[in-house]
Amino acid sequence: MSDQTLKTTVLHEAHVAAGARMTPFGGYDMPVQYPMGILKEHLWAREHAGLFDVSHMGPAFLDITAPGGDGEERHRAVAALIEPLVCGDIAGLKPGQVRYTLLLNEEGGILDDLMIGRPYDPEFQGRLYIVVNAGGKEADFELIAQAAGRKARLTRADDGGLIALQGPEAVDVLRRVLPGVETMGFMSYRRRPFERVSVRVARSGYTGEDGFEILVPERGATSLWNKLLADRRVQPIGLGARDSLRLEAGLPLYGHDLDPTVSPIEANLAFAVSKKRLKAGAIRGAERIARELADGPTRIRVGLKVLEGAPAREGAPILGARGKQVGVVTSGGFAPGLGAPIAMGFVPPDQSKPGKKLSVEVRGRKQAAHVTALPFVPHRYHRNPER
Repeated sequence: MSDQTLKTTVLHEAHVAAGARMTPFGGYDMPVQYPMGILKEHLWAREHAGLFDVSHMGPAFLDITAPGGDGEERHRAVAALIEPLVCGDIAGLKPGQVRYTLLLNEEGGILDDLMIGRPYDPEFQGRLYIVVNAGGKEADFELIAQAAGRKARLTRADDGGLIALQGPEAVDVLRRVLPGVETMGFMSYRRRPFERVSVRVARSGYTGEDGFEILVPERGATSLWNKLLADRRVQPIGLGARDSLRLEAGLPLYGHDLDPTVSPIEANLAFAVSKKRLKAGAIRGAERIARELADGPTRIRVGLKVLEGAPAREGAPILGARGKQVGVVTSGGFAPGLGAPIAMGFVPPDQSKPGKKLSVEVRGRKQAAHVTALPFVPHRYHRNPER
């Protein structure tokens, strides 16, 4: 895609002014790094608070169109429209709760991973807040709109800003700008006033750190970005460090670790499957998913620590004890927090036990590696109940 056809986010000018190196990503011109550099940006987010522009993602709202009914009835009605597409329990969401789930095809393969939230406010019951990935958002939105038909209206919200603030100091930074966020628990979702607009705040993220993702209308996006950056504990972070952070956190990237051939069980994401809905056969690909849960899949996503040489990138063969290929790397790179190369990939279950000695082939050279439990770096989500 040429530079002329790339889309830009509402924060594009702020990135250029900050000296960011821009790169095409998901059809957008996005900052891959700032003058600080990827390594220092990564470590800053682990130690302080990193600010990310993720406005290229696909936020949207799905609103039930039928009038009447109490909050629970309206929520169940809108949940019933999207549940046939995903493997999670959306009807069971509590007000103000967000859930990670997977959009599946009829064979149980993953079309995308996404977040779905239920508003906290009584006046917005019957609405779902949805965030899909950038690369597949057009197809995702079409699929959801078709499933909703005339029973619900899908309203895109990707014309504004989606800003992520991640790291151990994120909560103290954000509470000074959006008071009250400090009371939110992990995977919760609230509205907050900011200047003359209303923003949506989810306590979630893609780094393994405590943090927030904030949906802000276009007219407030640059002001919020600048106000957060004015805090000395905050630095802007590009897509390069975002990728190394999520890799250390053992989080899959759609189009690399997840695709339409991969099931939730193969992806090591069984936690995202509603056991109640699976038992009822109410999930796409339920037969395959139930079989893989019972008998085990033929392959499974694992973490690998590469013990020598260069990082193993996507597509690198994973070799067994006798040098025969047993799997393939789907994500890989250098882990600044560990000072070593790491990777994720798929191997047969009998090769997946942590500590299993394997090797990876990089540029024709065999390099020692071993399977390690995910995540590589412990998650530090804020799991305490709300006060």
